[in-house]
Amino acid sequence: MLDGQSDPRVVPVTNLREFFHDALQGALERQRLDVEDQTEHYVVNLLTLFARSDALYEQSPRDAHSASDRGTRMKPLIVMLTEALEAPTTSDRHRGLQRLGDVSLFVAGFFARSFARKLVDIDYHIAMGGQAYGALAGALARGRSRVLGQVFAELAEKFQPMVDALNEVSESSYKHTDQDILRLYEIWLKTGSRRSFDILKRLGVDPTLAARCPHAH
Repeated sequence: MLDGQSDPRVVPVTNLREFFHDALQGALERQRLDVEDQTEHYVVNLLTLFARSDALYEQSPRDAHSASDRGTRMKPLIVMLTEALEAPTTSDRHRGLQRLGDVSLFVAGFFARSFARKLVDIDYHIAMGGQAYGALAGALARGRSRVLGQVFAELAEKFQPMVDALNEVSESSYKHTDQDILRLYEIWLKTGSRRSFDILKRLGVDPTLAARCPHAH
């Protein structure tokens, strides 16, 4: 956590879970997104967990070309999907799909602006995460885990709007400028983000007119 004395904009947080609970509720209201209580609780727990970098990143094995024995990295989503599909047991498969969905949601929600000029963009994370949650929901539709299956089903259905809500949480103190217009437009084109559309309108840009322009691309 940042030292609150180093930046007057930083507000000390005594309870991280309560902070994410309040922040997410506010973002859901502003994005006009309704989700079940169980789904909201799941996402709050996810944010609280991934606030610790060791829960989000994984230890990489020793690299023969590296001076250090171990490091941290984020496993590529396609590798996570392959490992889940090739898992030796059903429970391992479910855990792999859940991890894929969770990581995709968090990364798309909190690192959307960092994807600019990269080969893998936010729409890839949305697609992979939504499909992972959808597959998991289908597998848990019956039996003792059906309530959790309903959570994953809602996350799969509302993955992109939930990403918008998490973008709202992550950028709560960020003021958009004209320099953000192109990136917001790219996100809107690729994902249909309602939030990006609304911000563009506030910045004086009508993305629907730009999309119809033959020179927009």
